Amino acid sequence: MGTYDIALVLLVDPSGAVLLQHRDESMTASPNQWSLPGGRVEPGESPEEAARRELLEETGLTAGELHLLWSGPRPYEADFPHTVTVHVFRGTTKARQEDVVLGEGRAMVFIPRQQVLDRELAITSALALPLHLKEA
Repeated sequence: MGTYDIALVLLVDPSGAVLLQHRDESMTASPNQWSLPGGRVEPGESPEEAARRELLEETGLTAGELHLLWSGPRPYEADFPHTVTVHVFRGTTKARQEDVVLGEGRAMVFIPRQQVLDRELAITSALALPLHLKEA
């Protein structure tokens, strides 16, 4: 059983659309579900540094200011034997869909604000997205 931190980025475009990744079947966590881009915090890295690195690796995009939206334990999920602390950062971008480079997963798409909850969401994204929608 592992213990580690992950950092996710909730990136919002000028229309309010949120960038989501459609994870592929090879992912150990949340395969075939929609998730915020992000990944593991490496040794010596702050959660925000990890968020920025993962965003660049997975999308080709860089973020301006990032603000911590939520941090806490990953919700319990059967068959996921790890203890994970999640850090969700929110930022804005002027990037458009054609600027996104798919670095991981099946797709990386800006989803219109009113449709983000209409997908099968990864467990942490299902927790973070309503917080964003309520505040924004």
